[in-house]
Amino acid sequence: MDIFYWSIIIIAVILAFAGLIYPVIPSVLLLLGAFLLYGVFFSFEPFSFLFWAIQILLVLLIFTADYLANLLGVKKFGGSKAGIWGSTIGLLAGPFVIPVAGILVGPFIGAVAGELLVHKTGFKDAVKIGVGSVLGFVGSVITKAMIQLFMVGYFLFQVL
Repeated sequence: MDIFYWSIIIIAVILAFAGLIYPVIPSVLLLLGAFLLYGVFFSFEPFSFLFWAIQILLVLLIFTADYLANLLGVKKFGGSKAGIWGSTIGLLAGPFVIPVAGILVGPFIGAVAGELLVHKTGFKDAVKIGVGSVLGFVGSVITKAMIQLFMVGYFLFQVL
């Protein structure tokens, strides 16, 4: 039964990392779910107050990094709220409309469309803002991946 339980926990962790590519998947919540599943299946004994405090702070850091990376990526390249909203919508829809490449194309097209439709920005400037959106997303994925790796490492350190 241990193998079955560990398989479920590992699948939750893998899905959490898949959420870095498909933002519709709630990555960090799946990680917390994996930790809770360990407690239910095995024991909550390895998890001190400090463990949960650190994990919750890292969850908040991931949410903040995600928001700020997109915001800064668009803003740094001259974008507005329309570009940010367009980028966010493209980020969520892109992977489903254009599998694999949609994760990068979606935010780009969304930011460009948002700027062109709302602010009548010139095409060249809108493309520049779209590039900023993609760079912000890539920075966000890298940052979230590092934090999630740390969360998993800390979990494994506690339980193994």
